[in-house]
Amino acid sequence: MGRIAAVFKADEAETASRYSVSEWWLEPHTQGPGAHSHPEDDLFYVIEGVMSIRAGDEWHECPKGSFVLVPGGTVHDFENRGAVRAGVLNFSAPGPFEPAMPEIAAWFAEHPPQDATA
Repeated sequence: MGRIAAVFKADEAETASRYSVSEWWLEPHTQGPGAHSHPEDDLFYVIEGVMSIRAGDEWHECPKGSFVLVPGGTVHDFENRGAVRAGVLNFSAPGPFEPAMPEIAAWFAEHPPQDATA
């Protein structure tokens, strides 16, 4: 997805569709998917760099080791405003999430990630 990569660590077949676990990597200064909401809960755990994560109306600067819970229905977003690659582990429940990836990848093909600014 351009400057964004995602790898599923646990998918619907492995979790009986109860949840999905994915790893998301954003290159430096890269916007994420944009503000959105969905009924599933999202848990984000920063595994590298500093990820800017929006939950509701607030942005949080989240260094490696940070944990953010975004309840279902809450507007959220994430982006990498820093100078080094950043990654998050995402837990989405209930699952599955990965069946939406072809549509998400197609959206990013039409709307490539822009530069993130602080």
